[in-house]
Amino acid sequence: MILYGLTVLIVAIMGVGLYVSRKIQGDSVNYIVAGRGLILPVAAATLMAQSLDANATLGNTDLTASFGFWAGAALPIGLAGCLFITGLFFAKPMNKMDLLTLPDFFRRKYGRVVEVVSALIMVLAFSLLLGGNLVAGGFLFQTFMGTTFVQGVLIISVIAFLYTIAGGLFAVAYTDIIQAVVAFFGSIALIVYVGMNYGFTVPQGMGPTALVQINPLDNSAGSWINLATIFALALGDIVAIDFMERVFAADSPETAQKACFAGAAGTLVIGIPFSIVALSAGSILQSIGVEAGNQAVLYVLLQEAVPPWLAVLVLGGIVAASLSTSDGAILGTSAALARNVLGIRDPGSPGEGVKADGSGLLSAGSDRLLAVTRVMAVPITVLGAFFAIRVSATGMLLVLAFDITFAGLIVPLAFGIYKPEIATQPAALAGILSGSLTRLFFFVTIPTTYAIQNNLLYFENSIVPAGWDGLVTFIAPLVGLTVFLAVAALTKDSYPTPRVTSEGTAPVTSDD
Repeated sequence: MILYGLTVLIVAIMGVGLYVSRKIQGDSVNYIVAGRGLILPVAAATLMAQSLDANATLGNTDLTASFGFWAGAALPIGLAGCLFITGLFFAKPMNKMDLLTLPDFFRRKYGRVVEVVSALIMVLAFSLLLGGNLVAGGFLFQTFMGTTFVQGVLIISVIAFLYTIAGGLFAVAYTDIIQAVVAFFGSIALIVYVGMNYGFTVPQGMGPTALVQINPLDNSAGSWINLATIFALALGDIVAIDFMERVFAADSPETAQKACFAGAAGTLVIGIPFSIVALSAGSILQSIGVEAGNQAVLYVLLQEAVPPWLAVLVLGGIVAASLSTSDGAILGTSAALARNVLGIRDPGSPGEGVKADGSGLLSAGSDRLLAVTRVMAVPITVLGAFFAIRVSATGMLLVLAFDITFAGLIVPLAFGIYKPEIATQPAALAGILSGSLTRLFFFVTIPTTYAIQNNLLYFENSIVPAGWDGLVTFIAPLVGLTVFLAVAALTKDSYPTPRVTSEGTAPVTSDD
């Protein structure tokens, strides 16, 4: 029943993607930001779906079962924190700017060089995010459909690719409300079923009250890694091309803000129960004589310990959310490559000085951007599959993706919006490069990343203590902030510091 249920679900999602593809009508604005017309329920559902994908859900349960409540719950807490902070400070101003991609902001504020550099960093980060979702998909196909892990990754990669190029953001916007409802009822039904049939068992020192897991003065329980996870997601995910796509796609600044708040609440309501269930996973599987081994704990639990209808309900929400996030990652990075790296854009489109009133959107320039964005989805999907096969760790890839953006991009974004009078091009470039390169240096010099062995790129050395895993998440953005402020102080009087507006840019006045 699980196999048939998942097959029907995947076919239905693909069908919706193909059906709504006609709404794109040859328009890159429709493809990338759903015509900027998402109403509140749809905008909130699609933001929440970005948080509750297979990457986060599977990472949550695996980390909780292995290291404790705060190790796994840090994922939904951090993601909900990001949506809440975005709603408070970024959703309204970013929606008002009529941007098509997030790197558009960096071009308008800081110029072409910063645009390209920021876009390339986002492409790397979200290829990692895509890889994490493909890992979860690979394990799902391996567990429930009998493929190998690599075959599963390749299958889910093709599905995500076709789903994205068919319908763009429209493809997920029309399915995310259903996904949100399924995920909500699946999460609640799972925790109720486990409580009624097995009870809850909290291993000593691993529950929500074990605050040593987030005590920065005591790293014995991995507190640095858990705190780093929360901060990397809460702040780094603000500079997320998939989240911001949805913010740009909302039909008004007020809708964008309310959608962020609703998405934050939904992320906690649905995500935390998975952490609670995962604490009992070991005792549940032991009671029925099943060994989880190296497989994903949640998948084993759903296969062995709950009725098929409940497994299909939970997995249905996870798969739909995973395709939503994969769509966002592929779509956002492909658009960034086409528009912001290759420089393909229509001078008459929104984000280039004209409001999105429907005029001038079907020009040859827009058609070309749409075509190249779809072509760029090929290398992005291949890169995501490479990361998935090379580093098969969901939670680590999720957090590492936002670690990178936290290190280099959050500072120039925040200052560019709220302190534009000191945010100069040299300061932005210096801050981005110093923060990002510092994080890359630590990545290749520490043998583990978020407690997972670094099989991607590690050079054995005695320079950086291995115990700094987690701590470096805070060091890199502090380096970027310090360099940004120092260069800004030296250059604020000799470089223009425009404020980004919906019409393009405007000079900073004394009233600002």
